[in-house]
Amino acid sequence: MEYRHLGRTGIKVSAIGLGTMTFGEQNTEADGHQQLDYALEQGINLIDTAELYSVPPRPETYGATERIVGSWLAQGGRRDKVVLATKIAGPGAVLGVKHIRGGSNVLDRANLFAAVDASLQRLQTDYIDLYQLHWPSRPTNFFGKLDYQHHDAPQAVVIEETLDALAELVRAGKVRHAGLSNETPWGVHRYVQLAETTDRLRVASIQNPYSLLNRSFEIGLAEMAIREDVGLLAYSPLAFGMLSGKFLNGARPPESRIVRWSRFARYTNPQGERATAAYAEVAHKHGLDMSQMSLAFVRQQPFVTSVLLGATTMAQLATNVGSAAVTLDAQVLAELDAVHRSQPNPCP
Repeated sequence: MEYRHLGRTGIKVSAIGLGTMTFGEQNTEADGHQQLDYALEQGINLIDTAELYSVPPRPETYGATERIVGSWLAQGGRRDKVVLATKIAGPGAVLGVKHIRGGSNVLDRANLFAAVDASLQRLQTDYIDLYQLHWPSRPTNFFGKLDYQHHDAPQAVVIEETLDALAELVRAGKVRHAGLSNETPWGVHRYVQLAETTDRLRVASIQNPYSLLNRSFEIGLAEMAIREDVGLLAYSPLAFGMLSGKFLNGARPPESRIVRWSRFARYTNPQGERATAAYAEVAHKHGLDMSQMSLAFVRQQPFVTSVLLGATTMAQLATNVGSAAVTLDAQVLAELDAVHRSQPNPCP
């Protein structure tokens, strides 16, 4: 397993991380523990979760994923072997979520302290290595939203207050480092600018979607990630499973999330289907497993710190972790770029 620097923190994380948002919904506690055991055995040290999880978010499963990760950690001897990352939920109206702290979950001091304390309890640990802001407090474009329309919202919290609260949590020993998620180029710039000009806490990473079907990170954020050492923790690298090939030719496995829940339709538009078929042809031509090819593409990008994998079966997880041994040559990369140029970012 390859390990990479997490921003300027001095911590090294595995180039493949384990995403856990299916734990407590599509995966049982026993499933989750099996995945975590396997990940650790394979050299994965980055474990990513969130207070929002399981997904889709609902009151009955709120915090379930953290509790499953916590019961695994409580078995002993593992906490110092992992880099534990979790997230505070942003304003609930974005996702139609009203069950987190009464729907008042903005990124202010009160919410940050309440969220961290609750996560620590569920995770059964004294500290969080990387505490991430799941989505911004301000109205902006994320979760596939396009056509930015500027307006100030009364619930928006200034970034200075968020950073000051995070710094308090670091001084208290509850959090080691902070990261962003679903952020924009302006947002990253503002966080970094405040760290440099006002001596505030510096963010270490950004967790945004990135895959062959959505390379929008390259447009404005890739340069920020490299120049400012705010590397990408890439989520949805298989685009909700589309890039595994299991949905080719209109197939819809009944157990998949895009079949079970209509909210997961981000990658199933006609142009996404066409692009996926073209990427499948590249994989077939070069004798590559489509999942491994897609994940290796993400891992090989210079702005990527770690690729966050999620799986509902051990077979999927084994295949996906196996992508760590795959390196795409110049010819394959050129053919993938040719598909991208013919249909850029079909699923932003």
